[in-house]
Amino acid sequence: MTDTDARGLRLQVGFLGDDDKQAIYDAALEVIGTVGMRVFQPAALELLRAAGGEVVGRDLVRLPARLVERARATAPAVVPVFDRNGEPAMRLGGRRSYFGTGSDLMNIYDLESGERRLAGLADVTTAARLCDGLDNIDFVMSSAFPNDIADPHRAFVAEFQAMVTGTTKPIVLTAEGVDDLEVMWQIAAALRGGPEALAAKPYFVMYGQPSSPLEHPRDSLEKLLFCADKGIPAIYSPAPLAGATAPITVAGHIAQGVAESLFGLVVHQLRKPGAPFVFGIGPAVLDMATAQSSYNAPEYLMTYLGAIEMARWLDLPNWGYGGTSDAQLVDAQAGMEAGELTLLAMMAGSNLNHDVGYLDYGMTGALELVVIVDEFIAMNRRLLAGITVDRETLGVEVIAQTGPGGDFLSTKHTARHVRKAQWRPTIINRKGYERWSQDGGADLREQARRKALRLLAAPAAAPLAADLAARIDELVEAFSPAG
Repeated sequence: MTDTDARGLRLQVGFLGDDDKQAIYDAALEVIGTVGMRVFQPAALELLRAAGGEVVGRDLVRLPARLVERARATAPAVVPVFDRNGEPAMRLGGRRSYFGTGSDLMNIYDLESGERRLAGLADVTTAARLCDGLDNIDFVMSSAFPNDIADPHRAFVAEFQAMVTGTTKPIVLTAEGVDDLEVMWQIAAALRGGPEALAAKPYFVMYGQPSSPLEHPRDSLEKLLFCADKGIPAIYSPAPLAGATAPITVAGHIAQGVAESLFGLVVHQLRKPGAPFVFGIGPAVLDMATAQSSYNAPEYLMTYLGAIEMARWLDLPNWGYGGTSDAQLVDAQAGMEAGELTLLAMMAGSNLNHDVGYLDYGMTGALELVVIVDEFIAMNRRLLAGITVDRETLGVEVIAQTGPGGDFLSTKHTARHVRKAQWRPTIINRKGYERWSQDGGADLREQARRKALRLLAAPAAAPLAADLAARIDELVEAFSPAG
């Protein structure tokens, strides 16, 4: 894909001028170089020490700006990701925007009963299968956490197997540690035909994060180093909570998040220069009135847009968000918030946008909302792709041919363009009251539910070859969690 295709949108939005971006970057370098961060993984600590980092006491590390600059220079500006079949699926970087679900929701709205309930492994499969049939969901995460698995240390491997079998789309995964991450890497390598083929055509992206403020846990860094070694695209996105684990001001929130993600970039690129890395910030906001961590407060949106702008300025692919709401169910608030966040992500050119379908501060998911956001993305990909102006689209000849008082319904020009000139909805109501009422008077949530059920009733994704399915079963069964 190129920057001018349907994922490279023309209409843009932003807050920060060049001087603002430089000031934020300078503040991040000051935090990295004078405050420092704690590093709890020995190999990463030694990498930083050997490269010229100042180690204070047992684990506090301060880094000179030159190490950040060197890491920026070696990190790729574009990260390609491929689907299960090895076909190109995403090119992370530039202003290309892709969307997918989020991970590990504890609760889910049941499509059949409409009731909120505890999520299970079957919900991971259902979400993957649904996303496989939605044209504007570009990648999948687990959506649900398998609460019904007896050993929670096996949860992420089980999720991965469910996603692999449920969809051909690329995957963003979560892992407890290197042990289960390695099993998932082995599964992906088996699907691709070997480790080298997987590194050449990455099938999944690993999501990891440090711990705000300014700490890098052992497990997070071990996963980051493993990804660097194997050529796995790695997200390293802190989740600083404004007013609790980060400054309450938007500029300070951005600066700390930039510092934490860039610190991870240095470790990653020291381990393997040129390895694929995805920069990001998960800028949650602590609502001082309710003590809730909001995904959709205006300050969250401002910080998020600032983080996207910093990624573009740094020339790094970014991890982003879309299709979320703090509402407790799919209602008008959910539609408003999910739509606003998604449109802003598209207009800002955010690359890898997850959490589509999240409700209730990331505690509950609704597949109906995933279907609604899929439709919203389709509509706005059409809108934001812009206006083509050439002799054919200007239509001077057909205007002259039709003349005053005529109509354009029967012209060849209309016939040529009717399919491309108008975007067609699948669940949005354009019927008018009488027809809508005669057809049952379903609201948008019900229309989305019906579409989800239709898609899930269709044949599943292309099944895995029997030998590959058996090999995956073997790897999953052989996995023995260290915990």
